[in-house]
Amino acid sequence: MLCWRGGGVSAGVCVCVCVSVHACESKHLTRVLARVFYKFLEEQPPNILIGSLAEDHGYPDTGHLYKLEVGAPYLRVDGKTGKLYTTETSIDREALKECQNLFPGDPCILEFEVSITDLAMNVPRLVEGRIEVLDVNDNSPRFEGPVINLKIPENANVGALFPIPMARDRDAGSNGVASYELQMGHEEQVLFNLQVAEDQEEKQPQLIVMENLDREQKDSYDLSIWVHDGGDPPKTGSAILRITVLDVNDNAPKFEKLLYEGSVAENSPIGHSVLQVKANDLDQGPNAEIDYVFHLASDTVQRLFHLDNKTGVITVNGIVDREEVSVLRFMVIAKDRGVNPKSARATVVINIKDENDNAPTIEIRGIGLVTHEDGVANISEDVAVETPVALVQVSDQDEGENAAVTCVVAGDVPFQLKPTGDTLNDSKKKYFLQTTTPLDYESMKEYTIEIVAVDSGNPPLSSTNSLKVQVVDVNDNAPVFAQNIINVDFAENNEPGDKVYRVEATDADSGENAELVYSLIPDPSTKGMFEISPGSGEIKVNEVLDREERERYEFLVVATDKGSHPLKGTATVVVHVLDQNDNDPKFMLSSYNFSVSENKPPLSPIGMVTVTDADKGKNAQIKLFVESDNDDFMIQNGSGTILSSISFDREQQSTYTFKIKATDGGDLPRSTYVGVSINVLDENDNAPYITHPANSSYHFIAASNNEGEKIEVKAEDIDAGRNAELTYTIVGGNPFQLFQISPSSGVIVLEKEILRRHYGLHRLVVRVKDQGEPSQHATALVHVYVNETLTNKTMVENLVGHSLYTPLDIDIAGDSEFERQKQRSNILFGIIAGIFAVILVIVIVVLVRYCWQRDAKSGYQAGKKETKDLYTPKQNGKNKGKNKKNKVPKPPKPVEDDEESGLQKSLKFNLMNDSVNESPRIHLPLNYPPGSPDLGRHYRSNSPLPSIQLQPQSPTASKKHQAVQDLPATNTFVGTGDNNSTGSDQYSDYSYKGNSTQKYNKQ
Repeated sequence: MLCWRGGGVSAGVCVCVCVSVHACESKHLTRVLARVFYKFLEEQPPNILIGSLAEDHGYPDTGHLYKLEVGAPYLRVDGKTGKLYTTETSIDREALKECQNLFPGDPCILEFEVSITDLAMNVPRLVEGRIEVLDVNDNSPRFEGPVINLKIPENANVGALFPIPMARDRDAGSNGVASYELQMGHEEQVLFNLQVAEDQEEKQPQLIVMENLDREQKDSYDLSIWVHDGGDPPKTGSAILRITVLDVNDNAPKFEKLLYEGSVAENSPIGHSVLQVKANDLDQGPNAEIDYVFHLASDTVQRLFHLDNKTGVITVNGIVDREEVSVLRFMVIAKDRGVNPKSARATVVINIKDENDNAPTIEIRGIGLVTHEDGVANISEDVAVETPVALVQVSDQDEGENAAVTCVVAGDVPFQLKPTGDTLNDSKKKYFLQTTTPLDYESMKEYTIEIVAVDSGNPPLSSTNSLKVQVVDVNDNAPVFAQNIINVDFAENNEPGDKVYRVEATDADSGENAELVYSLIPDPSTKGMFEISPGSGEIKVNEVLDREERERYEFLVVATDKGSHPLKGTATVVVHVLDQNDNDPKFMLSSYNFSVSENKPPLSPIGMVTVTDADKGKNAQIKLFVESDNDDFMIQNGSGTILSSISFDREQQSTYTFKIKATDGGDLPRSTYVGVSINVLDENDNAPYITHPANSSYHFIAASNNEGEKIEVKAEDIDAGRNAELTYTIVGGNPFQLFQISPSSGVIVLEKEILRRHYGLHRLVVRVKDQGEPSQHATALVHVYVNETLTNKTMVENLVGHSLYTPLDIDIAGDSEFERQKQRSNILFGIIAGIFAVILVIVIVVLVRYCWQRDAKSGYQAGKKETKDLYTPKQNGKNKGKNKKNKVPKPPKPVEDDEESGLQKSLKFNLMNDSVNESPRIHLPLNYPPGSPDLGRHYRSNSPLPSIQLQPQSPTASKKHQAVQDLPATNTFVGTGDNNSTGSDQYSDYSYKGNSTQKYNKQ
């Protein structure tokens, strides 16, 4: 006897192999009966290595055939290497029949048998094995119900223990119930606690009363009790422990014995009494009336036995079969009927006695290369003597003498039974049914072998089984196919079960040696896809073929004759899958989004779509079409390029959506659609335009206003993004830097204090520029009239009208030069008038001078230079005294400082180019003498010239930079790089026309 720990075993498995060798007298045959023991975890996935019989046992891994005789469907063995693996049927310790009703600590054993046949000598040997299935923590502990009711008397002593129904776990050992835990609130933590007592291999949870209870204050508590098993990781279960506070039952029942043992013969009739449990209670009345119930009894116990809850008598309630279960162990609880019932427990063990009610069972099965079909074994006439024909297993489900079986072969046949050797299970005996003499096909073609088995019971029971052995001729010709390679064309999208092809082979033998059976040896990738009729050779396909998934399948067809030593012939079948138009064209994307810059010319490429078709040939030839309500787009077949037939203008339409249809070239064309969205990107092709103020408007600012006066310039740009981000700057007309503009908002703010020299009309040239590349801009004229009052609006409107003709490079603002020229003109006019009229109209001259001096006294004197002190805040008394002396007009003096000449300010509108020195300028005095009600009337009555004088060579709209010729009605100057581009209505030489706005609109 040799035992060792074998190598080549997968993790989690240990193996002990015990080998006994029995040498047979025959010089040809040696049989070994080996016992192999493994330990293996349950619930392992398929194809996990349990152990290698060849490596563990020392057999070579060539020249032998390993075959699993017993152990299916949980196990499989590799025929060449002897490696034992798990299968798709998982080994579940709790579900194995062999492992039901085990006592704690009993191992769960799964038996198996493997035959090992030497292919050279055709000698089988048998290996018996046992696998101890180790438990894994795959079951959670559970209580009997979600709510556990526990009743505690209110006079329970502090420290009193109350048992809680235990939880059950189908797992065993350390994976069973390990601990309990009580979860409760602060109030309950003061009153209760939990302890676990270990009793008879059980963990009994007990509730401890920590403080005195008062049912009148609170009569129930709900706690959470948790149970944990000992697995890694542990599993848990929980229930609600509902505690009801009751009044008083102070004596618990007490069993006469803690352990009751009994026995019952199997097949006992229903109602047969087995034993009686009895408990006594020292109380009286209902507190002493006892009810008996099962406790932690399995389903088998409750099915087979009945417990009378009044008497404690246990009777048979079902068919008792020792072969199903031999020992039953359970508990009985005795509970009194008090208001606060008390209970006691006792253990009951019932042994099932055997009866000789089972006859021996004879199982005949093939061994090694000998297979049985319908109870018939075919043996070639040239087999050696003592060749096993079958493996005979005799067993009896009874025990003892009732299971001692004698087995013989009846009749005069050249076969005998020979024990295989020692077996792991004495109730199962195994024999080889082997030949005793050479077989002769010509003298006897068939034998019927009857095997008789008799047990040793009283009376004995017997059974028989038979095997038909057919002697067949030697098979020396293999089947042959007409072609070694068979090519088959088969259309895709077939129905499962359709015929693919019918193969046919021939065999030169006769009889059964010429009867052929067809089979397939599929490629691993085609396993299960094709099947062949064993008799007809008709090949069918079990699945729907898809050419797009695979175009070619190849497998071997095997023709095997029915000889005792079957010979085989093979041919290769190649199935070519023909294409059908079963796939829609498929776009690479579910939708397409393209961006294109505006102003692109027609027939510009917009983007490209990619479409594929999984089919083949013409079924994959795709044509593309644009489906839209208009003809704005087209698509090129082949490249999938989308072209536009229009030029895009984002300001008219910024997005386009349409669908593209893809159609293949199949006989029944298939189509698909995809949505296309085109976003038109903005280009800076629109200049800003001014919406406020109009070029012909003006804003009045009173001279008394301090800084902070605001004028807002508003502009818009129909482009988008940076092309519509506007910046405002003052590029002209602000020589005194009175005004500042916000670059972002366009708000013009009066930044400085208004002085006397600032009176008059100011024309601010504001440029509005976008952030495009290249940028575009517009120019706005903002007229600001500064004076103490606004009494002559007509005069201001005329000034604004003439401003529109004045070139933008000329500043229109308060100018002292105009005042000085006016003084010189007045003096010259007076001298000339005096020379020519001194004699004839001296009286008129005196009268005129008198009137002139009177006007000067009222606050304004032509030709008189006003000092700054007249209009600035008074600083001391001296200035006040000096102002009183300035009553007589004085000749004009040169003005050296513009800040000192506030009275002589005027605005010059130069309608001629500055380079033409000979052309006189138009001077419109804008300064108002204090208290003057109408400056326009004053100038008309005192000026020898018309209010507006234009040279005959006044600039026209074609002369650039001389006047604002093309000013739009919305006062917007538009340009992309020329700072002096202007536009305006044309005005009369002598008047400002009020309908200029209409002209702007027409232009």
